[in-house]
Amino acid sequence: MSCVQIHGCSKAAESINSSHYSTIAPNNAQVAWNFYEHNIPQAWNYSTGAGVTIGLIDTGVSQSQSLLNAGGINDGYSTGRVVEKYGTFIDSAWWWSNNYDGPHDKCGHGTQMASTMAAPRNDNAMPVGVAYNSNLVAYRATEDVLLNDYHERKGVSKALTELANRSDVDIISMSIGYVWSIGNIKDAVKYAYSKNKLIFAAGGTSTSFTNGFGVIFPATMSEVVAVTGVDDGSNYERCETCHSGSKIDFTIIMEGDNDTSKHPPVLGFYDNQRSYTGGSSVATATVAGIAALVWSIHPTWSRTQVLNKLKQSSDFYPNKNGSFGYGNIDALQAVQ
Repeated sequence: MSCVQIHGCSKAAESINSSHYSTIAPNNAQVAWNFYEHNIPQAWNYSTGAGVTIGLIDTGVSQSQSLLNAGGINDGYSTGRVVEKYGTFIDSAWWWSNNYDGPHDKCGHGTQMASTMAAPRNDNAMPVGVAYNSNLVAYRATEDVLLNDYHERKGVSKALTELANRSDVDIISMSIGYVWSIGNIKDAVKYAYSKNKLIFAAGGTSTSFTNGFGVIFPATMSEVVAVTGVDDGSNYERCETCHSGSKIDFTIIMEGDNDTSKHPPVLGFYDNQRSYTGGSSVATATVAGIAALVWSIHPTWSRTQVLNKLKQSSDFYPNKNGSFGYGNIDALQAVQ
């Protein structure tokens, strides 16, 4: 869930500090500062995610950000891939309503996660995604990141089931959740797991008060790989608003040490705009992207083999830290 905004929603453009990204070919493509902390640009010499399809369950993808829609996702070094958008959220106060809200993001959070995973590498002077040649199937399944509404829970469980039934989808990423277990989503996660999907979920991002809950649902489930964010200090320390605990499997550096304003830049809600994103949300989307890099190189691998490779490429392997799981992933090591 996003680091600063209420329930993770923000469509505002932000001024991006030029020290928070580096530029690469073609012509000023922007790489977020934290990608280098995980050797993601070095991993691109081996894999860019081609042939792998990521399913994103979130608030949808903005129709106003052309680089994440069919017209612009294939541009520059990003070629031959597809983006599909669906809507399973019903925008109504009444449980019996069937008024589907469509596939387009109205919150901003889903657009940020899609950018983190799959934004194209082109010459628009915009942030690049981790797996910039992966396919993306994005669901508007929820209104925001907090699954506290009947229709959000129904939308997420429906999205999980539909993604589970697609043979082309390998990875499901969910930077959404709730402090307590939700029955129909739990069942849908188990169904997707039975269909051999590699499922990532955010450990939780909120205020210091609710940080006391530890890792949130569905990241608490054994069928789900739980991810949280840490800062770039010399010692492991969770981001200011991130949850941690024994259920965490991996961490991603996404915040400056003692400087909560240093977060990864991503595509904005509207064309030619950028914003910052943070929390366990962006950490989860980043790991989903790294998993796509690994699976692209090893298309015949099972979910377990991909997950084991991620573990073996992390700081604490073969051990597991009580708060941060296997720790930060080295993407270069993961693709070699």
